[in-house]
Amino acid sequence: MPVSEAELSTLARGHDIISLGIVADEVRKRLHGRRTTFVRVATVPADVGATIDAPATAGEVRIAGTPATRAQAAARVAEVAAATHGIPLSAFSLADLEEVSRAEGITLRALLEELKAAGLELIAEAPFEQLQDPRRSIEEVNIAGLALARLTIGQWPVGDPVDLLKSIATVQRQVAVVRAFAPLPRRVNPAAPTTGYDDVKRVALARVIVDSVPSIQVDWALYGPKLAQVALTVGADDVDAVSPIDDLSQGPRRTALAEVRRNIIAADLDPVERNGRFEGVAQPT
Repeated sequence: MPVSEAELSTLARGHDIISLGIVADEVRKRLHGRRTTFVRVATVPADVGATIDAPATAGEVRIAGTPATRAQAAARVAEVAAATHGIPLSAFSLADLEEVSRAEGITLRALLEELKAAGLELIAEAPFEQLQDPRRSIEEVNIAGLALARLTIGQWPVGDPVDLLKSIATVQRQVAVVRAFAPLPRRVNPAAPTTGYDDVKRVALARVIVDSVPSIQVDWALYGPKLAQVALTVGADDVDAVSPIDDLSQGPRRTALAEVRRNIIAADLDPVERNGRFEGVAQPT
């Protein structure tokens, strides 16, 4: 962590978002310079037999939804893997897989190994606050030969986010396999809805506190281009879930690819398209 505990307390509990953003941006620059990655994701449902629409432009195919059983999970992974011709395949929430393993009376590792054998490469997300044992479950992903696409927050608890972020930093120091952390919640607590200020502050605090995780990520599809662009100026360096569909009906400058590149450049950063393995994707000439 690049600031002292006293400085962190002042930044976290105060309202000076500019000073916090400057500190977070310094961490981001130290780790990545101007390089800002983004990934185009094709999402397909978890239902066995459902349509698989995965354009070749996608850098990641993601199976979204909760598997009812281990057999259905493995079957869906196998049919999507067969149809996507080597595009990195991610699927499921690690918290949901914990529940499937418990319900079926098998270890989490055994379930993960079955999914790996069926063709899975990445667990799509791990909602930190929902995991039964974050350290152990994340280690099981690694031991099973899979990778974790992103650590997430399902829903922020009410109150100070610092303690939760410190817990995430501690787990990462122990496991050292988390590649990206998306600190903005996947669900909003209706009793305490977030504001743009809250979201920006959480991104900045995540970059400052969880500095051992290489990338801080923002979801383009979930939060939109405006918040994504602001997040890139306060510590985020990776944009998730950009559409892989190049809709040219409104001209090439209005496609999702053009828009995300334009927004990154407008933040005075250098856009680099990647795939689900965090490998750079060559742009067509």
